[in-house]
Amino acid sequence: MSRAAAVTMAPISLMIALTVVAGPASSAPPHTSGPPAPSGAAPAPDPWARVEAVIERHLGRPYVWGSSGLKSYDCSGFVWRVMYENGILIKRTTARKYFLTLPKVPDDARWAFGNIVFFSNLKHCGIVRTHETFYHAAVSAGTHVSRFDPLWRGRVSGVRAMPGLAGPAHAAPSGH
Repeated sequence: MSRAAAVTMAPISLMIALTVVAGPASSAPPHTSGPPAPSGAAPAPDPWARVEAVIERHLGRPYVWGSSGLKSYDCSGFVWRVMYENGILIKRTTARKYFLTLPKVPDDARWAFGNIVFFSNLKHCGIVRTHETFYHAAVSAGTHVSRFDPLWRGRVSGVRAMPGLAGPAHAAPSGH
């Protein structure tokens, strides 16, 4: 019996298989951390709380182009790591390809926590925290929270949903 359910999304020019894992990833290389193994306790009822915990755990790491953790990240590597550690298995790729393959977001939900926001003609990406802030890996500051100030807001190219965790509008992170 399979431990994973695959959902395939196929835009015209690109196909990436998304797999939502039910349990730990047994094929993760030893130098990476896979989705955490279930403990004796019941899983957290809110998947967005888990997304927030993973993000917070990886903040403060330096920027390194092409890196997807665990000690350093580039922007798309940071987004990939957050999805991976939440059981969303998607090929590690560029911000542009994530934009082309991830699910669209309705306009009224664009700034909901957990959505992936894209900037500068799809050359940069991050994760929406609130309608005023987002998480990302920046060359000058590594993984951190930035404000959607006029500079960043003017560079937004689009927003996509984090696959496999869709549901009602996501609440802003707790305690922030």
